[in-house]
Amino acid sequence: MTTSKSAPTKPSILQVIRAVGASMLGVQSNKNYQDDFATQSVVPYLVVGVIFVIVLILSLVALVNVLVP
Repeated sequence: MTTSKSAPTKPSILQVIRAVGASMLGVQSNKNYQDDFATQSVVPYLVVGVIFVIVLILSLVALVNVLVP
């Protein structure tokens, strides 16, 4: 008997956003972590990660501008 693993499927944008968000918060499960690394390309994760960081920085700048006169 031979077992064959199916080729990893391309994640949807919603799955990528959820994975990056969970990773940034530190609540990523081990199963999801392994599934993320089984994908063929890291480009979607990098793009979403950079966007998350930019939004975080802009949010902090806006918050400081509101709080500090």
